[in-house]
Amino acid sequence: MVCPLRTTLQTRKKEPLAVGSLVRRRTDCDWSFHPQTMRHSLRAILDSMRSRPLLPLIGVTGAIVWAYWPTLCEIAGKWSHDPQYSHGYFVPAFAVYLLWQRRKLAPATCTPNWWGAALLLVAVSLRGGGALFYNDWLDAVSLLPLLSGVVLLLGGWPMLRWSWLAIGFLIFMIPLPFRLEHGLAHPLQRVATLTATYTLQTLGFPTFAEGNVIHVRQASIGVVEACSGLGMLLLFFALATGVAILTRRPFLDKVLIVASAAPVAVLANVIRITTTAFLHVIAGSRWADLVFHDLAGYLMMPLALGMLWVELWLLRRLLIERPLPSLAPIRLVIPQSSGPRRRPRRARVPR
Repeated sequence: MVCPLRTTLQTRKKEPLAVGSLVRRRTDCDWSFHPQTMRHSLRAILDSMRSRPLLPLIGVTGAIVWAYWPTLCEIAGKWSHDPQYSHGYFVPAFAVYLLWQRRKLAPATCTPNWWGAALLLVAVSLRGGGALFYNDWLDAVSLLPLLSGVVLLLGGWPMLRWSWLAIGFLIFMIPLPFRLEHGLAHPLQRVATLTATYTLQTLGFPTFAEGNVIHVRQASIGVVEACSGLGMLLLFFALATGVAILTRRPFLDKVLIVASAAPVAVLANVIRITTTAFLHVIAGSRWADLVFHDLAGYLMMPLALGMLWVELWLLRRLLIERPLPSLAPIRLVIPQSSGPRRRPRRARVPR
């Protein structure tokens, strides 16, 4: 009995492997470059990005985090160790909330735009300038045009119109340059000292200022650089900008809200220093230090929000919006023919 498999193998003809056939099979694949094929490939990539926009977004986000990891760690360290920038943790969370709050403006499809490459070039230039001149602020602020460029490059103008407010709000999480920080701290420190001294004198306490030290009876309160109110100024600017973005008010009201952040910050710092001096005289240094170092930091946020609410209430009473005039309904008038009227014929009644 013969195995069918062996029979099949014996009856099969062995075809010799010709060189010509190998050449023909190799030449069946066209390795030449065709521009039309390249365009079809790019179009397929763009169509896949439109249908699955999360894949390139996740990849680009990972690349940005990897490239800016040292800068982000330095910014987070500034938030943790410098009380003036402790509000930085609040900024990215609020930016994400802005994206969610404006979700109706998010486009359904992504239309990549090559103008985003120009913003990427701006970001690379800023980061290169920061590395060349040893300026950490330029390195950190280059993140904003980088994010804008990535959004425009992947999603187009509709995607940038949806996200530009959230990207712009991230400027409040970046620490100020060293020179600007110290240039603002000393004038604010002096203004807080003089204003608190005048307020205590108005309340009837014998007070005088010696430099940035306030003397109230036997107590001496030093308004150091950390108590200048710069942290409150940055925090209140962020709060005022967030309130201006979320409220549905006219543009003039929003400008006034943002501009009022500086006087609100100075007033809150003066209230803090005045309350501390008052407690030094009345209750002793223990309670004054408790209020100044612990409770005052938590109470300044509700105080600022209360001031902003009062400001909105006053603006609502002072600046009255004029309603738009109601338009009269449009009536269509059909012109009558100018020719002579014809009398209707009377029907003849048969006799």
